[in-house]
Amino acid sequence: MTRRSFAAFTAIAATGMPSALGAATPGSSGSAGGKEPGNDVKRTVDKLMMFSLAVSDMRKAKAFYADKLGLKIATDNRLDDGHWWVSLTVPGGGASIVLTTSHENMKPGTMKLYFATSDVAAAREQLSAEGVKVNEVKDDLYGPGSGVKWFSLEDPDGNQVLLVQPAR
Repeated sequence: MTRRSFAAFTAIAATGMPSALGAATPGSSGSAGGKEPGNDVKRTVDKLMMFSLAVSDMRKAKAFYADKLGLKIATDNRLDDGHWWVSLTVPGGGASIVLTTSHENMKPGTMKLYFATSDVAAAREQLSAEGVKVNEVKDDLYGPGSGVKWFSLEDPDGNQVLLVQPAR
């Protein structure tokens, strides 16, 4: 899968989905580090910048996230096979994903990642055509009747990856 074919991928933060998860929606934040208008709680965090994902085989992980899902490799820093970090970004911006073989307290295969797509059926069809084992599209991500379409697959380490089409 090419990056162009998944140009519709955007970070969940850019889709409005955080509001469905109870987080702030884009444009709802107050001044940096200050209080939100009408809210007495001090805001400490402005946005998610990046997160690390433990991988056991960097070459397979890079191929999956860059070639299959269409994420862009931003940096690739390697000391040796046990100390290797690759930073990836989604076409729509947002937090970066750092694949790492330096696990510290993380274990490969224990994460669940959610990516947004504008056409979940087309994304599933394309990934399936490329040999990725994908599950069927469902329409109940937030429970019965939610209408939020999604399907899941696994990365090379067994991390669960969900592609979600936000409700319109």
